[in-house]
Amino acid sequence: MRWILPHAAPTRRRWLAAAVAAALVCVALWVGGLFRFAGQIPSGVDDPMSRTDAIVVLTGGSERLSTGLRVLAQGRAGKLFVSGVHRGVDVAELLRIARQEPDEVECCIVLGHSADDTVGNAGETARWMAQEGYRSLRLVTANYHMRRSLLEFRRAMPGVTIIAHPVMPARVKRRGWWRFPGTTSLVVGEYNKLLVAHLRGWLGFASGEGAPAGAP
Repeated sequence: MRWILPHAAPTRRRWLAAAVAAALVCVALWVGGLFRFAGQIPSGVDDPMSRTDAIVVLTGGSERLSTGLRVLAQGRAGKLFVSGVHRGVDVAELLRIARQEPDEVECCIVLGHSADDTVGNAGETARWMAQEGYRSLRLVTANYHMRRSLLEFRRAMPGVTIIAHPVMPARVKRRGWWRFPGTTSLVVGEYNKLLVAHLRGWLGFASGEGAPAGAP
């Protein structure tokens, strides 16, 4: 048995070296993808003027709602759908939270209460769009959240035209984001969530809650 031992140690070292090399490659790919993701965070709205059937706001920040209300008031769509609203909150209260006086836009706002996350937002919106027979929407959410939102919404509504309308929160620093702990945590967390969303799709676990607008 003694003659086996000298060969066993080099084999273990090779396996360990291979594992370390693989881990380093994975870390390098993750870091490279993170910086690419951060560099692609929108800094503005590419298409602010096109009219759509609906405006969809994902809850998570007052700037999103105020932006959606402003776009609605500009006549960019006939309806505003707010997805992920806490149960018990009505339109009047939501307008008060947004510091918006209830006026003629109150009749054009619809609230969705069933979504708890981005996948839920997509499914909830897809069902509402199908009920209304709508074929296009303007999606309002934070710029760092837009890429994952578009991924989930396009999965849930492959036949719907979606225009991205990102909101730029002042607390999110795009330039030199790695120097700001709050922004770094936000960007890293959102990037990891995006990777999980892609992984779900690759494994065949993408959301099937939604249906194309107009589907039975």
